[in-house]
Amino acid sequence: MHTVFRIGEVRKIDKKSPLYEVDLKLTPDDDQQLRQLTKSIAKETSGSTGWHRMGKLLLKIGQFDKAEELYNTLLEQASNDSDKAHIYHMLGMMKHSKGKYQEAISSYEKYLKIKRKTLPEHHPSLANTYNNIGLAYNNTGDYLKALEFYETAQKIQEKALPPNHPDLAGSYNNIGQVYNNMGDYSKALEFYEKAHKIKENALPPNHPYWALSYNNIGAACSNMGDYSKALDFYEKALKIREKALPPNHPDFAQSYNNIGAAWNNMGDYSKALDFYEKALKIREKALPPNHPDLASSYSCIGAVYNTMGDYSKALEFHEKAHKIREKALPPNHPDLATSYAWIGAVSNDMGDYLKALEFYEKALKITEKTLPPNHPDLAFSYSCIGGVYNTMRHYSKSLKFYEKALKITEKTLPPNHPDLAFSYSFIGGLYNTMGDYSKALEFYEKALRIREKALPPNHRDLAFSYSCIGGVYNTMGDYSKALEFHEKALKIRKKALPPNHPDLATSYAWIRAVSNDMGVYLKALEFSEKPHTIRENVLPPNRPNFASSYNNIALAYNNMGDYSKALEFYETAHKIQEKALPPNHPDLAGSYNNIGQVYNNMGDYSKALEFYEKAFKIREKALPPNHPDFAQSYNNIGAACNNMGDYSKALEFYERALKIREIALPPNHPDFAQSYNNIGAACNNMGDYSKALAFYEKALKIREKALHPNYPDFASSYSCIGGVYDTMGDYSKALEFYEKALKIREKALPPNHPDLAISYNNIGQVYYDMGDYLKALEFFKKAHKIKEKALPPNHPDLAISYNNIGQVYYDMGEYSKALEYSKKDLKITKKALPPNHPDLATTYKWFGKNYRSMKDYPRALENFEKCLSIRQKALPENHPDKATTYSDIGDVHRLMGDYEKALSFHRKALNIQENVQCNPLDCALTYINLGETYREIKDYSTALTYFQKGLEIRQKKLPKDHPNIAVVYHNMAKLYLSTRQYNMAMKNIQQTIEIAQEKLPSTHPHLLDYKETFEKIRKKM
Repeated sequence: MHTVFRIGEVRKIDKKSPLYEVDLKLTPDDDQQLRQLTKSIAKETSGSTGWHRMGKLLLKIGQFDKAEELYNTLLEQASNDSDKAHIYHMLGMMKHSKGKYQEAISSYEKYLKIKRKTLPEHHPSLANTYNNIGLAYNNTGDYLKALEFYETAQKIQEKALPPNHPDLAGSYNNIGQVYNNMGDYSKALEFYEKAHKIKENALPPNHPYWALSYNNIGAACSNMGDYSKALDFYEKALKIREKALPPNHPDFAQSYNNIGAAWNNMGDYSKALDFYEKALKIREKALPPNHPDLASSYSCIGAVYNTMGDYSKALEFHEKAHKIREKALPPNHPDLATSYAWIGAVSNDMGDYLKALEFYEKALKITEKTLPPNHPDLAFSYSCIGGVYNTMRHYSKSLKFYEKALKITEKTLPPNHPDLAFSYSFIGGLYNTMGDYSKALEFYEKALRIREKALPPNHRDLAFSYSCIGGVYNTMGDYSKALEFHEKALKIRKKALPPNHPDLATSYAWIRAVSNDMGVYLKALEFSEKPHTIRENVLPPNRPNFASSYNNIALAYNNMGDYSKALEFYETAHKIQEKALPPNHPDLAGSYNNIGQVYNNMGDYSKALEFYEKAFKIREKALPPNHPDFAQSYNNIGAACNNMGDYSKALEFYERALKIREIALPPNHPDFAQSYNNIGAACNNMGDYSKALAFYEKALKIREKALHPNYPDFASSYSCIGGVYDTMGDYSKALEFYEKALKIREKALPPNHPDLAISYNNIGQVYYDMGDYLKALEFFKKAHKIKEKALPPNHPDLAISYNNIGQVYYDMGEYSKALEYSKKDLKITKKALPPNHPDLATTYKWFGKNYRSMKDYPRALENFEKCLSIRQKALPENHPDKATTYSDIGDVHRLMGDYEKALSFHRKALNIQENVQCNPLDCALTYINLGETYREIKDYSTALTYFQKGLEIRQKKLPKDHPNIAVVYHNMAKLYLSTRQYNMAMKNIQQTIEIAQEKLPSTHPHLLDYKETFEKIRKKM
């Protein structure tokens, strides 16, 4: 034996020098550990001649083509069957290393054919070949065949060898590996531990095999979700290698990789990266520059960067891996497919879906060529392609690929294999996106049942299943169920994972989403901040996941009415995305939309439009032409146009959104309901109530097909329909639909949800319109109580409540009380909203109305002018709301006796209303105001013309018994009274009273006015 030393202390000579001093201790020839280790190494590199040993060496260093060339030459020169058999065996190993598994099996069978001529079927020397054939079948995904050959090898060894022979341990390891691949992790662990027990008796304590054994046990623990235990075994393996192997031995790289994988699973990405980089350094020193194991290292590092959201770095490492594999491996090697799949995955995360598809399809082509038609890797490829089509919203294509994957998985894997659960989950996710929630639940529950049978009770994949099911229940509006499942997921993750694991952030984010939908905004904010804290601990500062955290916090502030805070967080998210993502990534479009939404809430509609259009431009570049996200963009732009008073333009964009959804979505997708609602709202604003009703009813029909009966969106549909009936003066119908909405919300939502306040407000509005002010007040106050409990003290919705209550006191003639509530409204609105927000204009309008009724005309004028000043700054030139303000100012001038000014402002109002597509009923009101002004200046013929114009519009747009038609008849009755046409006056006042008695309560002030006019006319006749 040559001279062998043990390494003692290693010291740096001095700080400046790169040299080290190493203490070496001579090892005697009779050292037992050294002798056993040397024997083991000699056995691993044995060969009958130098050429045979050279062949083995070429295989070990990854020079497969050279090894093949050498063995083919040796085969041609072989003079006897024994040499030929050996060479076939080595060719089998070489073909296996090149990923040509069927060719490997063929070479091994040639070896067996020769050997069987001279040896019995179950001779001990054949066990190794049966193991090799088993390994090849294992790699082709034929696990039952693999098990069959591994068990044949095991039976031979059990008969031929003593019970603690090391080769038996190898067989147990192989069988464990197949059970691992079949998803039976507890069985795998059982066989790995059998192997370990044998080796305890047969090998010295620091033999390199121990490392392999610990690694296998660690892998089983990892698959069972016990990552800390896996780490423990991986570290044991590393310690052995540190004692048994030289410092840059390639096996260290495997140990570092395993430890890196454990840290990755535990969510500690910096540690994972650290160990993967250690593995890479060793491989760079120990292996030739194009060795496939280097590619494996680059892939691992790329995967961590991808998880961390550093996509350019991820792509850089995956492309490095790919270059090596292209040089080192044959063109259709399965590892090349792995490279293509990784590049596809990163491209998908970068929002480049066509590139992702291109690389996934490249991977698929290789897999189809090299593997049998039902190999699990094919199922993986199909799933990846299905995932991209799902993201691109090509649902039928996505489903086709997911079902192909499922078909293979069902054929090749045992019925409770965890990979089947993934297949079911993917299909469940697709049905969820398609809006088929019952189907989504069905597939998610199938996945859950498998995981409950196959995995230990705290496995993270179980938490994933609970999260998916919780997500569907949340979308269906069953918030208590959603919360139940998300809390189950959180409980598992808290037990199974370290406290800063990103999966915990996912759980907190889901609970935030449910809390938000339940209207519990403070809880939503609390759970928005928890994932942010986790991400701060595990990710570098500018990763895309941070943007997600900031977006969630912003949403909570937005819902709480703190728009400046919301804007601040949305802009922070946007800055991160601009740094971390390519310039046309779809997530940037989402960011622009969010910012646009806040500007919309702040009443800055032109800014909102600007950001919505930015989002649209990105989507035009990044997405296929009929992607459903375009519908969202068109809807947002439509909403901005609607708020700016351009109803015809809003309608145009809403219809574009609908067209895209008709192309991209299945016929009863819930998103159609949103489109129909939007179109209904535009028609409602334009005064086309029958059309509005038709679209709202279409939305309701879709929801009836797609959703369970107490889903909150039903309440929204009923509310919209109720709103149209209210405008049309059909108050009983309006109440009927508003009460339906209330019943659903009472069942589906927690008792203080803001949407309940909306229902109470709607019902209060109907009673207000019916003149039943006490009832109206009761419901407005119910709404206000909920808002006080559910919302922060300066939320804009509280201001709306004060405004509603103030309106009732105004109509009850309690002007000082009305003013008191207007002041409360103003106080909040000034704090919560920017100085030119349209809602502030509405508040000043009500101040103006109050002062007008109190006959304080100068103050009334002052407030109407404040209202006008805001609307001039905030709204486009011809916005319909400006016209109503001009009308209000004109009315004050009429009351002050300045008829010329009154007419001037009424004409300004009319000029807007006759030149833009506005609600015809607003125009009718201006005609009536003009009529009143001309009546007072005794220009009765002009007054009558305007009354008739107003009446004509109201008769077209409203039911014949609408109270607002009665108002015009009353005005005309007073005009005919002034012109002494008493019969016409009586006819009009009778029509007035007939409508009012049918539609209004007996104490309604309007009815009392009408009766008074009736008496005046009767006395004159």
